[in-house]
Amino acid sequence: MNKEKYKCPLEYTQKVVGGKWKPVILWYLSTEGTKRYGELKRYLTNISHKMLSQQLKELEMDKLIHRKEYQQIPPKVEYSISERGKTLLPILKMMHDWGVENTNI
Repeated sequence: MNKEKYKCPLEYTQKVVGGKWKPVILWYLSTEGTKRYGELKRYLTNISHKMLSQQLKELEMDKLIHRKEYQQIPPKVEYSISERGKTLLPILKMMHDWGVENTNI
């Protein structure tokens, strides 16, 4: 963590997992396992291709997910949660539980 850039650890955490889609992507990969891009896109029905690609790149850069590319035609890429990403699961679980308790799901 760059102490000059982030004055508070919460600010850094928010940067890494903040936004509408990152927590959902991480939760889905942690509960459903390794998925290809198309599978993620079908699960996240309201996300654009551009946004999904951007979120996956950011999660990979922050080492929260793994991207495995297979050298074949047609191209095949799989995404999975990393060990570092798994450290966020207690937080995501609390967010999930809160959502269940406070909505009509």
